[in-house]
Amino acid sequence: MAGTVNGIVAGYDGSTASEEALDWAAWEATAHGLVLTVCHAWGRAVPDDTAADLAWKYAECVIARGVQHAQTAMGAGDVRPLLASGSPADVLCDMSASADMVVLGYRGRGGLAGLLLGSVSSQVAAHARGAVVVVRGHWRPVPGHVPLPVVVGADGSGASQPAVAFAFAEAALRDVPLLAVCALADTPNILGGARFLEADFEQALAKCEADYPAVVVRRQVVQGAPRGALLDAAAGAQLLVVGARGRCGLRGMMLGSVSMAVLHHSPCPVAVVHEPQRCG
Repeated sequence: MAGTVNGIVAGYDGSTASEEALDWAAWEATAHGLVLTVCHAWGRAVPDDTAADLAWKYAECVIARGVQHAQTAMGAGDVRPLLASGSPADVLCDMSASADMVVLGYRGRGGLAGLLLGSVSSQVAAHARGAVVVVRGHWRPVPGHVPLPVVVGADGSGASQPAVAFAFAEAALRDVPLLAVCALADTPNILGGARFLEADFEQALAKCEADYPAVVVRRQVVQGAPRGALLDAAAGAQLLVVGARGRCGLRGMMLGSVSMAVLHHSPCPVAVVHEPQRCG
């Protein structure tokens, strides 16, 4: 990874889910040799200056707990606090422009009980730049068991290429196989559509295989729908990687239906990787 100013930015609000996200981010920052920025944003309206002072002091306590938790997880790693006033989703999206990735839990302290995915997580996954990892489900290695693979959904589209590259890098970092899944159910209804999609899928993988020769790649081409195929594969994975929008996503959509579905239902952490923004 490039090693940006803020390194890996982890959103933290004191919830159990955000602590899980901090643990995941701490491992990632240590493995990459990056800074870990613990970010707590508070944006609740307060009636007067006294209430504002109390809210700020509470926020300071929250960020202090988060930094302590991260330092315990990272050991000698570089942990930096960031306390910001404003909407958590807006703050994290702004931070993503100067971060290697943004990491957050699937649901924060303010989320309603029973929600599969919190509003902050869904907003950041849709609107942030680069890679956003929503930590949920299983991901910690089990002693005595073979480490689980990384799974990537790929359809050969330009939108999926950054996700494929990210997945290769994560598989290499963890020294595990990469399972690349291509689902044909959404193939455009044209003659030979499935054949063209498979060819694009192979080409997307070939671009990265040359850069990561040590990564063992397993291909899985299925006839079913992408969301079902990816969720089935994620049941035996430590990380699921998808592009923000697939081949059939509507132009202008920030997050496709498949990406949103896996964010809500994946049994393991999900990385949503956006295409780099073009200038001009």
